[in-house]
Amino acid sequence: MERKCSNEPFLLLMHTARAIQESIRDEMLKNNLSLTDFSVLEVLFHKGMQTIQQIGKSILISSGSMTYVIDKLEQKGLLRRSACPDDRRAIHVTLTDTGNDLMKKVMPEHETFVDSVFDSLDENERNTLVNLLRKVKEKVEK
Repeated sequence: MERKCSNEPFLLLMHTARAIQESIRDEMLKNNLSLTDFSVLEVLFHKGMQTIQQIGKSILISSGSMTYVIDKLEQKGLLRRSACPDDRRAIHVTLTDTGNDLMKKVMPEHETFVDSVFDSLDENERNTLVNLLRKVKEKVEK
């Protein structure tokens, strides 16, 4: 029986994602950050104060792992925690001045890298890629 579709799209997507993540990981190691550390700092840099749960949802990490990462970043002086006045169960997390300064240094380099990854595509191709990936994501999330 012949298969309707090969797994080539899946494999290519996974290999591409891995290659991009490895490049970002290598760049972040120069700043003494893991890929997860950077992801947490990036969420806070772009969105401002967040709860641990909100950060975890943004970067797809469990709350147990988030606590460990937050602890490490707090010890490095890159972020701080504070109690949420409206919900005693929630903890707010924000960048410190040191964390903000680091992200101001790192983000332009990161954005240049991300732009370079997709600069071989014209605008129509980028839009098509985004639309196709959204379509696949919606199918998986049903």
